[in-house]
Amino acid sequence: MPDKITKTDAEWKQQLSPEQFHVARKAGTEPAFTGKYWDTKEKGTYNCVCCGAPLFESETKFNSGTGWPSFYKPVDPAAVAEHTDSTYGMQRTEARCAKCDAHLGHVFPDGPKPTGLRYCMNSASLDLKPEKLEKK
Repeated sequence: MPDKITKTDAEWKQQLSPEQFHVARKAGTEPAFTGKYWDTKEKGTYNCVCCGAPLFESETKFNSGTGWPSFYKPVDPAAVAEHTDSTYGMQRTEARCAKCDAHLGHVFPDGPKPTGLRYCMNSASLDLKPEKLEKK
């Protein structure tokens, strides 16, 4: 992973919408079934909304029934950093962008094969870059 990207809160606020800033920079959570990607079936790559790093491919997205976009693996294990999150009296695994430390969501051990993991992400932390259709 390339060098870490660091910016001040003021710089992030200039770049992001208020919701994106709250979720990605302040570890907020969007309400279930409200994010723009929870039910999206479009093909492409989900990148970090803050720094543009590729995080998840649409082929690894699945319907978890939770109301948030869920994936069973990142594009590269080094793209997503995992940290222990003890907020709200729970022990969870937080997922952050390894390049800029943006809060993405949480990882749970109840996903489908082949990994058995569910990367439960916030749409506000993601930017879907659609797959380019090849002309024949």
